[in-house]
Amino acid sequence: MDEKSTINKDSENIERGNNIEVWEDVVNIKDLLLSILICASAAMGGYLIAPDDPQKPLLYGLVGVVIGFLVSSMIIKPKRTLRFEDEEK
Repeated sequence: MDEKSTINKDSENIERGNNIEVWEDVVNIKDLLLSILICASAAMGGYLIAPDDPQKPLLYGLVGVVIGFLVSSMIIKPKRTLRFEDEEK
């Protein structure tokens, strides 16, 4: 293992201070908990306001999750930056 790869791994560990790895991607713990709270609240809200007909609570809960996802994606912005480099160099 050369020195350059060691430096890169050390800098990655420093940047992960408040982050955890989920499905081979690094996410901020606060953002993850906030999005889980928003989606769970929206799903339970949809479930609780649903009429007492069969299958309605499921549909309202699913609509609540989709709404929660949309709200989370508007509130929490991605932190990832993509850089493209020419391979012709």
